Parts: sequence; C-alpha cells; structure tokens
Amino acid sequence: MFSQFSFGCRLVSIEEAREFSPPYILVISWREKFRMAKKLYVGGIPYTSTDADLRDAFAQAGEVTSATIIMDRMSGRSKGFGFVEMTNDDDAAKAIDLWNGKDFQGRKLTVNEARPMEPRAPREGGNNNW
Repeated sequence: MFSQFSFGCRLVSIEEAREFSPPYILVISWREKFRMAKKLYVGGIPYTSTDADLRDAFAQAGEVTSATIIMDRMSGRSKGFGFVEMTNDDDAAKAIDLWNGKDFQGRKLTVNEARPMEPRAPREGGNNNW
C-alpha cells in the first residue's frame, strides 16, 4: 500500500527501508504519500464579505474544505483576513495563482500558504495587576 517512507530527513522507498536494522523507526511520510488539505492565508478581504463569499470565490480553483473570515471579538466586525482550506496541494496552488494580487469585491487580496501559529508570551495586565 505505501511505497515511500520518511527516514530521518530523507524519503526512502520500501526496498531501501528493508535494508535498515530494527532499531530504526520508520515513519510514514503522510504529506508525501497522501494529498493533504492545504490551509491558505487570505489578507485584504473586504469588511463586508462573508465566509460564503470567500468559499464561493476559492471554489473556482478547486474543492474548498473550509473558509473562515476572522472576526474581532469586541466589535464583531471582520478583521479583513481569513483562512481557506483546500482539499489538496494542486487546488491550493491554483487558488494562490488565481487570487493572489487580484481584485475581490473592490480590494486586492494577498493569498499564500498559512504558517503555523507561533506561541505567544503570556499576557500581563488587566484589573488585578495594578
């Protein structure tokens, strides 16, 4: 079923994997073997746009798993950016080519592969820390 494995930082075939002795743990490289969903960052979204507008626009490039516009907690208003998850890498690449730098409802979008959220330092302040 699987034809490639990840060994350390190197992708190896099953034949090569059989040569390694038992102490080595072989990890299936899911990203290489299966087409995984790709999350895209979308900036420059008009404040009046909805999740459905974003989903419909990106559906032109392929199947959309999810489309979410990030909202401000206090005002409930759009922050002007969001995330779109495509079903595979090819559709994600098409979406980037189709929408990056292009006009969407009067604003120019910035579309690229989303980066993992970086850990933030704990916040200080509030009512109890005078």
